[in-house]
Amino acid sequence: MLLLHDVARLLRTRFDQRARARGMTRAQWVILARLNAQPGLSQIEMASLLEVEPISVGRLIDRLEARGLVERRPDPADRRVWRLHLLPSAQPILDEISKAREVLGAELFDGVDAPARATMIDALLRMKSNLTAEPAPIAVGQ
Repeated sequence: MLLLHDVARLLRTRFDQRARARGMTRAQWVILARLNAQPGLSQIEMASLLEVEPISVGRLIDRLEARGLVERRPDPADRRVWRLHLLPSAQPILDEISKAREVLGAELFDGVDAPARATMIDALLRMKSNLTAEPAPIAVGQ
């Protein structure tokens, strides 16, 4: 279990380094990538995806908005909600994020053959499914 944690931490560290080289944070990169995949998320939805408080996402969006990368648009169905959208100026950074994923993926899997990769991916997907499934009720008295 510690090994899985160590690999995830090292990946985050590498992404942090790449984002900092652009004067950004990994969290900002994650927001841009999420909005690219799911345009129009609300700040609350984004906070839930990132597992942080909405105020933290608000500050990150403020910075991205100030850089001209993201804009808030009112939700037509609920005037209390702001929807997040990428601006065209975000595309070069999205391209860089994509390239970083490719490079780090290649580094991560260097020396790991295709069958081992497939087995590992299958195992990780199974673990994810196990952890996202509804937990079995705990019997009283056990």
